[in-house]
Amino acid sequence: MTTLNELRATGARQREALFGSDNKVPAGLARILDEAVHGGIWSRPGLGMQDRMICTLGALAVFPRLRALRRHIGAALDLGLTPLALREVFIQAGLYAGFSAAEETIALAEEIYAARGLPLPAEPEADVTLDALSRRGRERMESLHGERSRDGYAAPDNKVAGALYGLAIQYGYGVIWFRPGLTPRQRALLAVAAFTALRMPEQLRRFGHSALNVGATRAEVVEAVIQTAGASGFPPALNGLVALGADFLG
Repeated sequence: MTTLNELRATGARQREALFGSDNKVPAGLARILDEAVHGGIWSRPGLGMQDRMICTLGALAVFPRLRALRRHIGAALDLGLTPLALREVFIQAGLYAGFSAAEETIALAEEIYAARGLPLPAEPEADVTLDALSRRGRERMESLHGERSRDGYAAPDNKVAGALYGLAIQYGYGVIWFRPGLTPRQRALLAVAAFTALRMPEQLRRFGHSALNVGATRAEVVEAVIQTAGASGFPPALNGLVALGADFLG
């Protein structure tokens, strides 16, 4: 059986691999972080390190927690995630938490790119009609969610929600899900993490099940939820696992 000392050592190695040997942790918190977060969560099997980082960034970005984000953005770049991928994480998280959050997270990321001499990713250019955005957004939404694309606030006969949901279809699915930088699978895992952190179980369940339609496994979806625990709390992550359903892993 694994002892606390062994778990702490595993976590310390993981923390150093992510953030470097000179990473400073507030006094009194190092053991908890190394044992519960870096040893108990980051070192779990079942999800790649880049995916774990995307989920962590998503959970941190929806509030946003800029001090922790600064450290994780640097680690994400060292893991091989590109400035383009990071920008897309923050834009998609902004769709869920408010684009005011994305203003802060992207501005922080740009500071870090400048310090590293990294160029800013170019903004993709597109000129399509709003009708075309609606059409391709609805097609993407239906291919992702299937029958779930017509439930709840997405129901076609929900006139109250429809006053806003049409815009969400255009920009959420018609724009953001077509932007380069992240794969549909990565975007689905990011959505799972963000909705876990935001404590939105209905949306989490929807995207958790829909992630299976874009290449994620059930085990990866569960790991995406678990990965948020260190960033946004164990109770939201536990509630998120309950929202997926007791039989989600079969």
